[in-house]
Amino acid sequence: MTLTMDNHKIANKKRGSWDSKVSISTVSTTTRPYSRRHRAPSSILSSDSDIRFTRKKLSSSVRCGCYILAGFLTFLLFAAIFVYIAYTYVLSDDLTEKSFRGTFRVIEGDTFLPELADPSTELFRVHSREYREKINLVFRRSELRPGFDGTEILAFDGEDGKDLIVHFNLHFDPHQLNVDEFAIMSVLLDEINLRDNARFLTNITIDPSTLDVQKSDAPITTPATLRATSTELPSTTIEITPPRKCHPIELQYCKHLPYNLTSYPNVLGHTSVKEIEDDVIAFRELVDAECYHMAYEFVCQLLQPSCSVRINKFEDEMIMPCRSFCRDFITGCGSRLPERIKTFLDCSRFPEFGGIGTCRPKPGCIQELKSKAMSPRICDGIIDCEDLSDETACAYCPAGYLHCGIGRKCIRPANRCDGKQDCPDNSDERNCLSLAPTIFNITQYDPISPQQTKYFDSGYVIYNEKGTYGKLCTENVKKIVENDTYILDRNPVLESVATSLCKSISYEKLESIQMKRDSEENIPYVQMKDPNASELTFVRAVCPNKEVLHVQCSELDCGVQALRDQAGIEGLSKMARHGDWPWHIALFKEDIHVCDGTLISSDWIITTASCFQGQPKAEWIAKAGQIRTDASAPWQQTRRIVGMVKSPVEGSTIVMVKLEEPYIFSDFIRPICLPEEHFVKGNILSNLSYCNTLGWARNREQLQRVQIQVTNMEKCENVSIATVNSICTESPYSTKDCNEEEFAGSPILCLLPDQKRWSLIGISNWRIACSKNGVERPRMYDKITSNIEWIQKTISAIT
Repeated sequence: MTLTMDNHKIANKKRGSWDSKVSISTVSTTTRPYSRRHRAPSSILSSDSDIRFTRKKLSSSVRCGCYILAGFLTFLLFAAIFVYIAYTYVLSDDLTEKSFRGTFRVIEGDTFLPELADPSTELFRVHSREYREKINLVFRRSELRPGFDGTEILAFDGEDGKDLIVHFNLHFDPHQLNVDEFAIMSVLLDEINLRDNARFLTNITIDPSTLDVQKSDAPITTPATLRATSTELPSTTIEITPPRKCHPIELQYCKHLPYNLTSYPNVLGHTSVKEIEDDVIAFRELVDAECYHMAYEFVCQLLQPSCSVRINKFEDEMIMPCRSFCRDFITGCGSRLPERIKTFLDCSRFPEFGGIGTCRPKPGCIQELKSKAMSPRICDGIIDCEDLSDETACAYCPAGYLHCGIGRKCIRPANRCDGKQDCPDNSDERNCLSLAPTIFNITQYDPISPQQTKYFDSGYVIYNEKGTYGKLCTENVKKIVENDTYILDRNPVLESVATSLCKSISYEKLESIQMKRDSEENIPYVQMKDPNASELTFVRAVCPNKEVLHVQCSELDCGVQALRDQAGIEGLSKMARHGDWPWHIALFKEDIHVCDGTLISSDWIITTASCFQGQPKAEWIAKAGQIRTDASAPWQQTRRIVGMVKSPVEGSTIVMVKLEEPYIFSDFIRPICLPEEHFVKGNILSNLSYCNTLGWARNREQLQRVQIQVTNMEKCENVSIATVNSICTESPYSTKDCNEEEFAGSPILCLLPDQKRWSLIGISNWRIACSKNGVERPRMYDKITSNIEWIQKTISAIT
């Protein structure tokens, strides 16, 4: 594999993805003629031959060899006995499972209640399950994952209505990974310090100074900050929760599930089939009421969730239904649910198909498309199902192949990163070098497409060759040591490699380069053949000390269409394809698409106030990664809207809406650029040659682009009320196909002079319907430039 520094691309070589050589030694042979006197004796014996058997004594040299062999075998026998005794009686104590006790204080998002002091209460079981699953996710997505076995929640304590203190146990397998309390503290602090951007410990704030982790055989000492704010706590008898294990499905009502293993406690907190049977009548009534056509499948996945066996681990893994499946069920049956059950069914707690964690998608997607008279969508090259079943069950896509994510094209897993373009958008050759905390983060699920569904801004350098993943070994790179951490020497070529890698995954800056000791087992490695060469070659290599490259990037590029391999508008289709407009958001009120918005950061969307005028209190959600409003692609993400801030600028109708949790950036979900400073001060459209807006097809419900151009304000003043913040536009052509209409909140998007990035220029005030040819109405938008300072202050002030 070759990385050229001029264009930061990996050069393809005819001899394969990696620079490898195979030497073949040939031994020449000669034919020696045989004379008659050397001819082998005949194998035919006459019938009257006198055949005799004689016993021949061993020679002294042969006897000596036998003695040596017997002595060697005896030595091996004693060596084996010695190793067995040493392993059993000497080393066994060091290799038994390691346990660590920990504690931390939750200062926001949760409080202590007296019922939590009693492990037999339902509230304790629910809380312990939630915290156990969160902590499990932290370590299963960390560098300590190979040795992590599971978590036990021991107890909750605190003062009534005040901070909640959590006590827990962590279990590790020393055969897989040798860990200490400092490594565990580091993993937890990395997650806790993210606060509002935490990936797993969400919706709570933990005081980092209260975190304490010690070996289980050492007495727990409460940190000073924890003791200072604690009064005498209620005495609690700690009941250790048994680890999660898979069991055969016992509930007869759910015997028709496509899997046969489940675990306890389930999603609703039931700890046995007896407890489920006590509640099953209420769920059977929901199914019989036919409030949702797939209520049976969802209810059974709640009562008897799928379970994945984790061999040689402390706990097995429960697999919940996907978030979209939960939302569909709540939409149909939410009003019929008993109150005590509603508390368990907060769909935001359920994982997304392409996000963090694993889940089971809603079954029967193809049948559902057929029932909605959408059969033409099956095998049309556009993804409509979370599991890609509408495209992977087609004649063009054999079993076991990966769908390219665009068009009617599938590839073998071995074609991934093989140096040849197989997918229409070259996605099979992208991200062959990437960043991830562990290889497990990439390979934990069977891939269904080569697209990257999650960006990591820091992690180990991971290479992919023909579907095989490994890490970049740096043991042949000059290094220095600072505070027990390997810091790579300031090598300009090496820094350029890391910078090129950051840019290839859409980050503008390189923050740091470090060399860390790898904790994952049984993975392949490559290294740079000559780190100082201008053209780097990567070759397979052993990595005895497991010292690998760790890179941290920052500042994700805005306004970039990461999946397009052509800059500007060249090859840009009118009908949107997945990844064409990754910042476009569809806003739904009570599951009805009523407005659009534009993503400007991970948890903020810009739209217009007219979407919310005269609207009673209702649930609003924002869907990203969609190009069809009634489809569910695997990279789609849904978030709940929890707040709105109106623009203070006079005459502006722009609003910013806050999301309950941030989006996870990927090739399909990214922020748009805001106008740069020199645009704000001058004529915003003076240097922008191409602009368009986005609308939805009236018949096919598919996202489409509509080219527009700025025109005189007088044209808009005749049809609407203009302000100093208004921009008037019209179609650049006298006729159009009139196949799309804009929703309120749709954007003006203009291509920046670099021909690579798009910028948000304006927001539409009202829905703009399709009109007949020759009588097109001009389109009016609110300027973004007058709101830039307010937007930036709002994002930084409200986190």
